[in-house]
Amino acid sequence: MKKDMMFSDNEPEGTGAGDAAVRRGECAARVADAGSGPGDLGGDAGSWPAEQALLESEGLYRSLFQNLSSGFAHCRMVGEGGQPGDFVFLAVNAAFEALTGLGEVVGKRASEVIPGAREADPHLLEIFGRVAAGGEPERFEKFVEVLRAWYAISVYSPAPGHFVVLLEVITRRKQAEVDRVKLEEQLRHAQKMESVGRLAGGVAHDFNNMLSVIIGHANLAMLSLEPGQSPHVNMEEILKAAERSADLTRQLLAFARKQTIAPKVLMLSEVVAGILKMLKRLIGEQIALIWRHEEDLWPVLVDPSQIDQVLANLCVNASDSIAGPGKISIETRNCLVDEGYCACNAEFAPGEYLCLSVSDTGCGMSAETKARIFEPFFTTKDLGAGTGLGLATVYGIIKQNGGFITVYSEPGLGTTFNIYLPRYLGQVEQARPEGVPGLYPRGHETILLVEDESAILDVVMAILTRQGYTVLQADNPGDAIRLAEEHAEEIHLLVTDVVMPEMNGLDLAINLQFLYPHIKHLFMSGYTADIIAHNGVLDRGLQFIHKPFSMPDLAAKVREVLDSD
Repeated sequence: MKKDMMFSDNEPEGTGAGDAAVRRGECAARVADAGSGPGDLGGDAGSWPAEQALLESEGLYRSLFQNLSSGFAHCRMVGEGGQPGDFVFLAVNAAFEALTGLGEVVGKRASEVIPGAREADPHLLEIFGRVAAGGEPERFEKFVEVLRAWYAISVYSPAPGHFVVLLEVITRRKQAEVDRVKLEEQLRHAQKMESVGRLAGGVAHDFNNMLSVIIGHANLAMLSLEPGQSPHVNMEEILKAAERSADLTRQLLAFARKQTIAPKVLMLSEVVAGILKMLKRLIGEQIALIWRHEEDLWPVLVDPSQIDQVLANLCVNASDSIAGPGKISIETRNCLVDEGYCACNAEFAPGEYLCLSVSDTGCGMSAETKARIFEPFFTTKDLGAGTGLGLATVYGIIKQNGGFITVYSEPGLGTTFNIYLPRYLGQVEQARPEGVPGLYPRGHETILLVEDESAILDVVMAILTRQGYTVLQADNPGDAIRLAEEHAEEIHLLVTDVVMPEMNGLDLAINLQFLYPHIKHLFMSGYTADIIAHNGVLDRGLQFIHKPFSMPDLAAKVREVLDSD
């Protein structure tokens, strides 16, 4: 066998990959000139299969290298004082160039190709240096700052001072993981809020019953006391405390989405315009209140009094966050929420919304505070300065009306709340409810009063009797039906609790309708439990008074129902 056709085992020192390539090139040239068979080479026939295998393996390697879907780069470390500080690209495949966006890098240092890479990501250079120095292969996932992408990276060393990098882009997978974690957190938050809401609704129900008794008896007692005298003053303070407590329970019910509401189709800009003077008094003179709204705003279906609650809570919180002069801005605009936005916000649904924004120039919030602001009783104010129910109330109101709320805030940069209420497609009605005229109105009609709480039954009985009505009382639905059957004259009005044993107030009203076709109904409850309302929205045509109520409120509502068509 001729020596120039083989790789010798005793080639001179220093022969490297370049010399081998020259020899492989010579081999290839000879094969190209050789004709059809090994005999044409003029040498041993046994050398032909070995040379052919060599050429085929080189072609296979070259094909794999160029067509590999993973990025491949062969590099050599360079540095000063024995410490790796840079590396040279010796070979890269097409996938490496495509996945990194780096082109024409062979023969160049990394510091030339990617200026500032060492300073931006020194940890990556440390890994390359460690592996090139003989360390174990490493595999890891990393966000490469200078390339602005996530990569799955494998590094190994083919020779001392050299390293090979295999990489794949995993940015989409990483983003999907981040989105999944975010959605799971939003789901846990929604579940927690729902659980707390159910608890709040139950507590408010019992508390409202007790407050009804306190407020009713306080009202009755004040009628027999001399104004200005000590007993009358004391009773006034009791009544004020009870009314403040009633406000707290109303906020709890709003948060729990068990507050009974009467939505109206309205233009939100008219509601906001009507409350601006009151908001200005709440926030004080040193804070500017700015109101902006688009023309041709879409109508919404919402209880106007709830918009008042939302704006009052948000503006008071905003003013508390501003030290000295500042600005609060209220804006309304039409807004289209698409599928892409909903994909990153679990509680949102795509559609057309009217957006109500409240922004301030206050101190802003940290991420930790922002994560808890809608929790009931959470507050950053000093002890006694706030109940922690303001934003919980806002959250409950917006969810009850089928809307969504977001908050953007950073320390020192203020806060913006965006509230999205579904667009209503229909005829626009009067924007604000009419006030109930007069207080303490009297009457002579016959009323059937049904209440399972004896203390409430007694106080409501006393109020209605004092106002001139004939009252038939029962502490359960069965007795109420029996009373109605035995009563010889007309019963004009049924005043009944909603939640009772045996039969709820709505079913009782339906049963009595057969006995007295013209009887009118007034329902009362601390919360409706979806019996006469769905998601807290009062069924059309039903009359309702929320516990606890004052004597003037009850007297006015009874008269309103009796006088209605």
